[in-house]
Amino acid sequence: MEKKLDPQHLDMVTFARDACSLYGQGVLADWPRLSQELFGSDLPAGPVVWQLQGRSVPQSGGADQIWLDLKAWVNLPMQCQRCLTPVLETVQAERRFRFAADEATAMALDDEAEEDILVISRDFDALALIEDELILSLPLVPLHEECPQALPMSVADPEFEFAAQRPNPFGVLAGLKTDKSN
Repeated sequence: MEKKLDPQHLDMVTFARDACSLYGQGVLADWPRLSQELFGSDLPAGPVVWQLQGRSVPQSGGADQIWLDLKAWVNLPMQCQRCLTPVLETVQAERRFRFAADEATAMALDDEAEEDILVISRDFDALALIEDELILSLPLVPLHEECPQALPMSVADPEFEFAAQRPNPFGVLAGLKTDKSN
């Protein structure tokens, strides 16, 4: 009988040692923090698709290293920062994580390692990690390749032009000052 793996409660040592993999997809509503980035209802959001792969790397003279490879992606409607209309952005995250025995070891390894170091857990929430990585992968400035409507490129403001034509109230004071000096 095959054991069903729960991505919200993974035993990372067993998952990596057995070289297990998990994949799935879910609706955006199941990812509350990521859902906050959704803009408008004109464009449909795609499902959040994810894949996890555990692996154990043997080390001479020490315990095996525990690794987790993560891939995730979603098509997310966001607000174009040029035209302020919805734009469908493909958000992708692909990361590798190495696990350490405790927080102190993780902090020491983190300074010298290129990969991210996490603390090993027998009750690891991989779905929260997936959501974190997708949020970190959001574009800083979502933009259309080419905006669907023409953007106003004029810097002239009719109200500014009208205000410039009105007489300056201080000009009247200047006139009074010159009349008294005569």
